[in-house]
Amino acid sequence: MDRTIHEQVVEDLYAEALSLADEARAVFDLRDEASHGNTPDEVRIALSIEGLRTTTRVMHVLAWLLNQRAYHAGELTKLQLLRHGTLGEERPSDPANMEKLELATRALIRDTERLHARVARLDEEQRQIENAKDPVSDMQGRIAQAFAGR
Repeated sequence: MDRTIHEQVVEDLYAEALSLADEARAVFDLRDEASHGNTPDEVRIALSIEGLRTTTRVMHVLAWLLNQRAYHAGELTKLQLLRHGTLGEERPSDPANMEKLELATRALIRDTERLHARVARLDEEQRQIENAKDPVSDMQGRIAQAFAGR
């Protein structure tokens, strides 16, 4: 099967997002932390908040990528994709919370923020292309306006 560059990018990003989702699940699984009971409350709270932001961020990316995959598979029309395939809003990490977390956890969070930013650029670029006016229609509209006043 021949894939377009866009399809390959979507597939590569999808694999990366799945990997980050799995890593986030392991890092933010607080059941393990709660059983030890030696983590300060402020760290557990920061971990909970940033864990929710991180998993939400990754799920928004995965949802966007799944919509792209569905479009490429012919399961969504271009109109459906543009209407319902928007990327969820980014909610960046809180610097105060980040200071309380381990370096590896911070690195994971930053990786998910970078992934979201990359997908956001793709989403914006795709929407700009789709919203660009057809040059012929634009010219016809200007001609019609020019002769409308006469």
